[in-house]
Amino acid sequence: MRHFGHIAPEVRERLFHREPCAFTADSPPQLLAVALGATLYSPATRPRLADDILKQASRGVISMVICLEDSIGDADVVAAEENLIRHVVDLAGRPDAEPPLLFIRVRTPGQIPDLARRLGPAIRLLSGFVLPKFTEERGVPFLESLAAAEVATGRRLFAMPVLESPQLLYLESRAEVLAGIARTVDKYRERVLALRLGVTDFCSAYALRRPPHMTAYDVQIVASVIADVVNHLGRADGTGFTVTGPVWEYFRVQERMFKPQLRQSPFLQVRAEELRQALIEHDLDGLLREIELDRANGLLGKTCIHPSHVLPVHALSVVSHEEFSDAQDILRPERDGGGVMRSAYTNKMNEVKPHRAWAERTLRRAEVFGVAREDVGFVELLSAGLPQ
Repeated sequence: MRHFGHIAPEVRERLFHREPCAFTADSPPQLLAVALGATLYSPATRPRLADDILKQASRGVISMVICLEDSIGDADVVAAEENLIRHVVDLAGRPDAEPPLLFIRVRTPGQIPDLARRLGPAIRLLSGFVLPKFTEERGVPFLESLAAAEVATGRRLFAMPVLESPQLLYLESRAEVLAGIARTVDKYRERVLALRLGVTDFCSAYALRRPPHMTAYDVQIVASVIADVVNHLGRADGTGFTVTGPVWEYFRVQERMFKPQLRQSPFLQVRAEELRQALIEHDLDGLLREIELDRANGLLGKTCIHPSHVLPVHALSVVSHEEFSDAQDILRPERDGGGVMRSAYTNKMNEVKPHRAWAERTLRRAEVFGVAREDVGFVELLSAGLPQ
């Protein structure tokens, strides 16, 4: 699999200075953590789950979570588990099926070994489990169950803890809870692929819900906990983890959002590409701003609950030609001693020592999401990836 692998090779060649790399579910965890991109959640109760998974993979989805937790009712858990098992086994029996990275969001630690056992050989399609409301006290049993399932099945299984408990949000307990989470994920570091932020649960603790014109960073009580999570768990000194961006709750029907249509006006005729860009800027403004703010605040990838959010996340994850040029300049071997120089684009100063970690992170993103050609921007990447 690869990002933008669903578009024609000749189109990728036209868009990319360097194309995204290919990888598999067995690739190194450092690469997979970056490659998660927009992780699409789907309730485990969907009646055509296997077909839905393959449909989304064909449209560029790289990682999916089959959810047994908050997206389904308490009374539906048993039926949802049965539905999940049936459809994943079905997928495993399709010789030409190419699903994305698949994870299961569980409710209890005991579900992990139980589901692994019931999946049987189909466990090979599973990359791991998403662990809800993660704290030190709750997290250790989940991670011990994951380790046991890994031994029992012989399959490498990753954990993605979700940081969403009220105790993490509350000021009086935040430092202690963060320290406990850090101890736990460090102890099980080889099994923790990424940390996910549950901003909807944070808002729930204060009866808040951000409107579509505001990002998570406009809600100060939420922004403060994101900052503290990155401060404690997202450091670039080798001790940190990939922390993914919060979910965006709003969507419109995809065809209305993206499909270009010519229309007549008494003043002007709007060309299809111009209208497409106007639709993007108007309907997706909040999401696009939040994706940019995610990356500016040290987050990578994003939780998604609607397929229309996936391509914007991926298009904005592509490294621009200017970013790539700066990162390469900073990391040239002859620059190891430090120093400062004007960028090749002659619009900024690149200071080698303080910008080195940024440059290394940018090149990791470039490997997975590719580098756009100099004249290619977000609109071109988004347009090329839309379903035809």
